[in-house]
Amino acid sequence: MRELPEKSRIVQGVVSVLLFGALFFLTFQSRAERLEPQAVEIVAFGDSILGEVRDETAVLAQLARLSDRSVYNAAMGGTCMARQDMSGRLDYAKNSLAFAELAKAVWAGDFGVQQAVRIRESYTEYFPEVIDGLEAVDFSRVEIVLVQHGLNDYHAGVPIDNPNDPYDEYTFLGALRSGVRALKKANPNLRIVLVTPTYTWYTSTGLTCEEMDEGGGVMEDYVNAELSAAEALGIEVIDVYHDFYPHDTWEDWKRYSRDGLHPNEAGREILARKIAEVLGG
Repeated sequence: MRELPEKSRIVQGVVSVLLFGALFFLTFQSRAERLEPQAVEIVAFGDSILGEVRDETAVLAQLARLSDRSVYNAAMGGTCMARQDMSGRLDYAKNSLAFAELAKAVWAGDFGVQQAVRIRESYTEYFPEVIDGLEAVDFSRVEIVLVQHGLNDYHAGVPIDNPNDPYDEYTFLGALRSGVRALKKANPNLRIVLVTPTYTWYTSTGLTCEEMDEGGGVMEDYVNAELSAAEALGIEVIDVYHDFYPHDTWEDWKRYSRDGLHPNEAGREILARKIAEVLGG
């Protein structure tokens, strides 16, 4: 076989290197760099109170209309403020979707771990779409972040605080502090507003959140700790636990919730109006 001239071999080698470099760049270029940045005014993190319903009656859809601001719903049902200690299960998938971890992903501009997560539970089909959208949000242009967590931390018995480590992400307040710190690093001008859990009734047991303790305290313990932490952090908090849902009688659960926990349409409306009022919409 006839051998190529030296000059041709050099040219061919250079072309091969350039083609390989282009292929490598296109293949491994970060998703964040390839996504079209989305300008959003409000981003909301939270659990099923904000995340379960995602139609025009959703709390955040109504908030967008009431405040005349663009809102991105990053709430995902079943998620917590804190990482959970699952008896040594280092691969516990939902930990990467806890507020503390999502906030650090925002700061780093890297959602690779969240993109790799696959939750095999019902009602989580929308999670990948939420992460895709969150990854595209341009946080340098976000004005307000809502953080509505606590219900699942309470249900899981997550410890409220660690006096030896204020940033312990396996505690409710440690995760809150860690997440707020990360978001402030991502955008120092962010207005961060906490939204407490609502009062809840557990119709299967006949207990309320004033009576049920899953190991970390009753609901009010988490709410009061959140109120104190917000003051110490210098951030706002919207208290929708105290003096919000009427709960003088057991039957009051039917007024603003569909099951004692998740807001019905009337509950979603008053939540949206309360948040919009505080935000100035």
